[in-house]
Amino acid sequence: MENPQDWLAFGQKFHGHKCPAMPMGLRVGAAAMKKLGVERAKDGQLVAFVDLGEDHCATCYADGLQVILGTTFGKGNLKKTHKGKWAVTVVDKATGKAVRVTPTGKAMMANKQTAFFKEYREKGIPASAVPDAVVDPLVSHVMSAPDEELLKVSEVFSYSLKEHPHSFNGFICEECGEMAVMEYGRVKFDKKVCQDCAAQ
Repeated sequence: MENPQDWLAFGQKFHGHKCPAMPMGLRVGAAAMKKLGVERAKDGQLVAFVDLGEDHCATCYADGLQVILGTTFGKGNLKKTHKGKWAVTVVDKATGKAVRVTPTGKAMMANKQTAFFKEYREKGIPASAVPDAVVDPLVSHVMSAPDEELLKVSEVFSYSLKEHPHSFNGFICEECGEMAVMEYGRVKFDKKVCQDCAAQ
């Protein structure tokens, strides 16, 4: 099973700054894999439905999930549900089994009451500009707190996953010359074009 500590340095480098949310994603993702008894996804073995929305704090959490679960934007197996929460449902495609893991409300609210948020982030200071002396203890706590203090893990349940195969069909737009996926193409007069050119 994956150890979140083994992924912390890489996760921070990938993410770009230190904060408590990305490590929380590491912890949640590791707990999900442990409960399901699965390994990190090298391809599309796992699908993660994360309840994040847009334009709210702590969306950095998704990068922790990507790093430890191997569910990524590029592979198409990380999907936002746009609910404005931090729960994630992880599905093992081989078995059709899933688990829902979320940071506890108490843990998330405690993070929001710290100087990291109150004195820096809520005042518009970028996370990368927060002093290590402020953020390091917060990261350490997220990485070391017992699972029962930090996480709520559901029982394993069945999940019916509807998937669509990847398209390998493409064409070159006759106006801009860019490559587009066939299923996203449009016809503009007698030309095969991309959506951008079709809208002009």
